[in-house]
Amino acid sequence: MSPIALPNQTAAVLHGPKDLRIEQRPLWPPQQDQCQVDIVSTGLCGSDLHYYMLGRNGDFAIQAPLVLGHEAAGVITAVGSNVLQKYPHLVPGTRVAVECGVMCRDCKYCHSGRYNLCKSLRFCSSAKTFPHLDGTLQEKMNHPAHVLHPLPENLSYDLAALAEPLSVLLHAARRAGIAPPSSTPSLGNPNAASSSHSSSESISYAQGKTVLVLGVGAIGLLACALAKAFGATRVCAIDINQDRLDFARREGFAESVYCLPLPPKAANGAKSSQSKDDALKRAKDNAATALDTFAEPDGFDVVFECTGAEGCILMSVFTALTGGKVTLVGMGTSTVSNFPLAAAALREVDLIGSFRYADTYPEALRLLATPPSSSSSPSFGEKVAKLVTHKYDLKDAQKAFELVAKGRDEKGSMVLKVVVGTGESDS
Repeated sequence: MSPIALPNQTAAVLHGPKDLRIEQRPLWPPQQDQCQVDIVSTGLCGSDLHYYMLGRNGDFAIQAPLVLGHEAAGVITAVGSNVLQKYPHLVPGTRVAVECGVMCRDCKYCHSGRYNLCKSLRFCSSAKTFPHLDGTLQEKMNHPAHVLHPLPENLSYDLAALAEPLSVLLHAARRAGIAPPSSTPSLGNPNAASSSHSSSESISYAQGKTVLVLGVGAIGLLACALAKAFGATRVCAIDINQDRLDFARREGFAESVYCLPLPPKAANGAKSSQSKDDALKRAKDNAATALDTFAEPDGFDVVFECTGAEGCILMSVFTALTGGKVTLVGMGTSTVSNFPLAAAALREVDLIGSFRYADTYPEALRLLATPPSSSSSPSFGEKVAKLVTHKYDLKDAQKAFELVAKGRDEKGSMVLKVVVGTGESDS
C-alpha cells in the first residue's frame, strides 16, 4: 500500500537564479528510520546565497527545483516505526538540531570517523548529487534519526541553528590541533564506545597558541570565538570591511584587527590587472604590514583562512609562524596562481584542508549552551548569538536572500547572519 500524503506544507523552492517560489507541497509520513521535524529556524549561509543568485555553487548547478537551507533546528512531530527502538531519546516533542549530511555508514571513511568524506554522502540543499536532497526552508521535513541531535534545555532554536557553521569551525580547529578530538559516539549511535575529555581540557586545548583569522563574516567570527573558547593566547583578525572588524573587536571576538587595503584600481574604476609576481608581492607586503600592526613579527601558530579569496590564501602562508598551520576553511578560488610552495615547504607551514565536519554536533551544542563563567563575562552562546542580526518568516524567504546579498539593511546596519523561521516562538 502506498503511503498517504498528509496535509500540504509550505516550502521555499529555488527554480533558477533569483527564482525562489513559495509553494505548497505534499507532506509524507516519515519512513521507518526517519523523524518528521517541524523546522523552526534556518540560518542562511554563503552557499545558499550562491545558489540563489546564480543557480549554482561552484561546479554544482541545480538540475531540478531545490529547497535550500542546512543550518537548522526544530522539534520532532512524528517518528518512523524503527526509531524509538534504536533512538529512544527521539520522542515526539524533542527539540533537535538537524545535521544535514546523510552518509552511507558503510564505507571506510564512515567507519574511521571521517564520514564528511564519504563518497556517497548526500547533503540537504546541495546540488552536488542528483536527485537533489531538499533542505530546511520548509515547514516540515523527514530526516534520518541518526543525524538529529537533541538540544540542551536552555538553548534557543535560533542559536541551535548556528551549530552547523560552528561545526565547520570545530572540525577545522580539530584539524589544526587546537580543539580536542570528538568525545561523542560516531554516526549517531548512542551505544558506541567513546573517548572522553574533561571540560577543563577542552578550555585549555589551545593554550599558548596565537591565532589569526582571515575574513570576519559569520564563519570567521565563529573561528575567533572558538579559538578563544579553547584558550588561545591571542586572537587577531583581518578583513577588508572595517565595520565587521570593529564589530569583532567591540564584541570581544578578536583583540586586534587589521583592515586590508583594497587592490588598486585602473583609471576606469576596474581592478587593475596584476601579474602573478605582482599578486605574490602584494600578498607578502600585506602580510608583513599586518604582522607589524599586530606586533607579531614571526607570525601566528594557527591561521584560519575563511575567505577563499586568492590574495588571502597567498597571505596565509606568510602570516603563519615557521612550523605553523594554515587551515583552509573558505570555499572560493579553485586554483591559486603562483602559490608560494617553496615558502610553505622551507618554513614547514602545514596547509590543512577542511571540509564540513564529522562528529561535531554534540560538542557544538554543548558550547552554545555553556552558561557564563561570571556575571560580567558573556557565555560562548551569548557572544555568538550576536551574529544573528536579522530574522524573517518563511513566506518572506526571498526578502531574506536579497538582504544577505546586499550586506546592509535599509537603515544601513550590517548584516551578519539572517535566520528564516516558521514564525513559532523561539523558546
